[in-house]
Amino acid sequence: MLEPLRQGLPPLDPAAVSDAASCALPARYEAVREARRFTRRTLDQWDMGDRFDDVCLVVSELVTNALRHGLPASTRCVTTGQEPPVRLHLMRWTERLVCAVRDPSHDSPVARETDDFSAESGRGLFLVDSFSDSWGWHPLAGALSGKVVWALFRLPRPGSEPHAE
Repeated sequence: MLEPLRQGLPPLDPAAVSDAASCALPARYEAVREARRFTRRTLDQWDMGDRFDDVCLVVSELVTNALRHGLPASTRCVTTGQEPPVRLHLMRWTERLVCAVRDPSHDSPVARETDDFSAESGRGLFLVDSFSDSWGWHPLAGALSGKVVWALFRLPRPGSEPHAE
């Protein structure tokens, strides 16, 4: 079990965000494809298409985890008239991009130890950690219940050249 972690998460002051977009995702696994499409459209609108591969991989893992572990089994693959229980948020600051996925569970994310890098499952948070600059989660308060799992990507300063490694 992981303790809630907010370190590295930019302030959630809406006035400080350069751009923000979100979409509700239904409680079915096809929602992962919808999340990737939404991410592609959003990053293209923000002229950040070059970051799509890393960001999309992280979004896919966060949404898959929310659907697999953040929903009661009874709500998976059921269509109701209610607001979809999983929501993807993309927020961009001048030098940071945050992908955040909200789900109704209060359970903390669990990073599994695995040496089998060819495994089909169990390495989602390892991939999130590998492809983002930082990640964490925090419980929601007030009228919203559940948690948000987020991943942060550092962006080059405007006008600066990305350094070659």
